[in-house]
Amino acid sequence: MSTLAYDGLAMVGRQLRRVRNSPGLAILTQVMPINMLLFFGYVFGSALAMPGREYRSFLVPGLLVATAAGGLMTGMFQAAADSHRGVMDRFRTMPVSRAAVPLGQAAADLVVTAIGTVPLLLVGLAVGWRVEGSPLEVAAAVALLLLFRFACTSVGIFLGLLTRSEDAAGQLGASTFVLPLLSNAYIPTEGLAGWLRTLAEWNPISAVTTALRGLFGNAPVPLDAAWPVAHPIAGSLGWCVALIAVFMPLAVRRYTHGGR
Repeated sequence: MSTLAYDGLAMVGRQLRRVRNSPGLAILTQVMPINMLLFFGYVFGSALAMPGREYRSFLVPGLLVATAAGGLMTGMFQAAADSHRGVMDRFRTMPVSRAAVPLGQAAADLVVTAIGTVPLLLVGLAVGWRVEGSPLEVAAAVALLLLFRFACTSVGIFLGLLTRSEDAAGQLGASTFVLPLLSNAYIPTEGLAGWLRTLAEWNPISAVTTALRGLFGNAPVPLDAAWPVAHPIAGSLGWCVALIAVFMPLAVRRYTHGGR
């Protein structure tokens, strides 16, 4: 086994033990999307043109993507905590592959996300969401969702290594809550003002959300939208590849050089 793979698996194990040792935080992370599904599904659903079950079917893919985008905050806070407490400095003194630390953190987060998505899917089915796509389309939707989570976590890890402060990471991470609000995750973008609609449709969350709705068979692709939303699978893959290609190498470089 290569050094990168061996060290990466060791880092994955470390991150999973961190989650196991903080069950309260893990439970809170999983409960929040479910609470949002129930709140938005029954409150917003009564105020929009797609009431009740129809809106909840529209909402579930958006919540899945919004939760995946939370990898930005999770990756940022964990990387900043390790940097602030000197863990990263300790790793740099050890014969550990430089790429293994950020990659291991992102891979472990992917495992936790895959497991944590199951309760949200079950609650979604309970409130009326249905999967109309084929098994192959559903598998593609899940793969795309996890790829987007990995991309968001890559961005978060770099920002966490950059800030090196738990307080700064917490404040910056909290501000990312607005990103799903500036997308089509919760509401259709057709009724937004021109400039705001353009901003929302060029948000990566909108492209991935539209792709999931199409693959799950929950909503048609809007043809009059911006290119990433009108071509959601290509747009989603483009955003994911671009984010990973830019921020994962930056995270590895930042980890390698520490605070310098």
